[in-house]
Amino acid sequence: MLCAEHGALAGAKVGGMADVLAGLPPALKACGVQASVVMPGYGFLGQQAHAGDGEQRLVFSVPFRHRMEQISLQRITDPRDDGLSIYLLDNPAWHTAPGQIYVASGDGRPFADDADRFALFGVAVAEALLQGLIPKPHVLHLHDWHQGFFALLRSIDPRYGQLKAIPSVLSIHNLALQGTRPLAQEASSLAAWYPWLEKYPAAILDRRYPNCVNPLRAAICLSDRVHLVSPNYCREVLRPSDPITGFVGGEGLEADLQHCDGKQQLVGILNGCDYPDDQEDRRPSIQELVLGCHRTLTAAQANRDTVRAIDFIAAQRLWQPMEEKAFLLTFVGRLTSQKVALLCRSLNGKSVLEHILARLALFSPAARFFMLGNGDEQIARVFQQLAARHDNFIFINHFDVKLSELVYRRGDLFLMPSSFEPCGISQMLAMRSGQPCLVSSVGGLVDTVKDGENGWRFEGDDTDSQARALLSKLDFLLETTGTSDWQRVAKAALDTRFSWEEAAASYLNKLYRPLLGTY
Repeated sequence: MLCAEHGALAGAKVGGMADVLAGLPPALKACGVQASVVMPGYGFLGQQAHAGDGEQRLVFSVPFRHRMEQISLQRITDPRDDGLSIYLLDNPAWHTAPGQIYVASGDGRPFADDADRFALFGVAVAEALLQGLIPKPHVLHLHDWHQGFFALLRSIDPRYGQLKAIPSVLSIHNLALQGTRPLAQEASSLAAWYPWLEKYPAAILDRRYPNCVNPLRAAICLSDRVHLVSPNYCREVLRPSDPITGFVGGEGLEADLQHCDGKQQLVGILNGCDYPDDQEDRRPSIQELVLGCHRTLTAAQANRDTVRAIDFIAAQRLWQPMEEKAFLLTFVGRLTSQKVALLCRSLNGKSVLEHILARLALFSPAARFFMLGNGDEQIARVFQQLAARHDNFIFINHFDVKLSELVYRRGDLFLMPSSFEPCGISQMLAMRSGQPCLVSSVGGLVDTVKDGENGWRFEGDDTDSQARALLSKLDFLLETTGTSDWQRVAKAALDTRFSWEEAAASYLNKLYRPLLGTY
């Protein structure tokens, strides 16, 4: 498996891909599949090697741009299963701080820095496999656009032609991120990375910008199987996106995905979730949640000289008296348009979030909306202003795993109003803790949250009708909270399971075995 993230390694998780790489290999091993992972070391992941791994590193050279780059290779064992290997490739180009796997490019050059980094990673992996430094597998499993460069080299570079004999699978975790960059005349371009390539097949070109390479499209067109991370999302991406209605589908790649589907090479398999045997089932108190928030805010000040206004407002809200039995609406996630655009939508002169806060205040003066998340700074500024005006909105503009667990376990209703959701993990984690969810009817949320059974969903034909449906469903739920019907749904949420064992069996039977024949 070639990937950019790994949830079992400290500091290497950003999104859902990391959860898959943490949970899937051990589950595949139980099915008889030995899944090794290859990823950048980012300058710090190698420090997590176990005592038995040793510190010996191999160094080899790869062609990149107009020079040779030195790459180090280190094998460590998977923290969750010491019978599984993780191969870390390292080069100064990939060095980041823990938790900052990706680099935000400025100056109107989207993906430029990350495309540089993963273009180097693609040729490094190809060279390591060619030289036998990493054992050749029976199947290559690529994850997201970052591995499109490897797929491209495997397909069109004669030096790596023998790698075409190894069948490949692509998993798409987020179709909206495609890594598109110019073909030439730019420092971050295909011609700059691989100047020895002479001809480019049409399958790697961006459909909207034909003078650009689209690494995600390249990975789709040059792989033998394409996997989406939920059955419903797998159907949604066959339709074009529609900005007018707010529908997010194939994002310009629907024709390629339709082609895969026509050849029966497109597969939707739902992600799993971990269910620890020692999972804490005691519901934390409001005081524990408040103290957890204070700890997060305090820890964030370690290397700062001043306190951000957004943190000051959060601290003031946390000092307000809160009743132990107060109803808590919660949200945990990245602040992106995908996750919260509906909350920012204006409806009758107010944002949907303002309407939600007004409804909570009418329901009970003690009710609160706890939001934990960071990401887009403009979205955070909007929420900061609302938190300053509404004393029932507690906005913690950080991400902290321990605090998120407290929010999942203490909340009464988890809100997930995503515009699109390939699979989603937050709803699974909330359900695992016994907190029912109110979610939009998109992607993997449809596959995991059954309306009126283990949670509730809302839907609409456009963003305005979706916003009204959300508020209408919230009104209904506030009226019925605590009833026997509510308790039935909450119990069903707690009992719902999305096991990696079941997912691994589907990977084996729907992705790997069809490529290996009777192997």
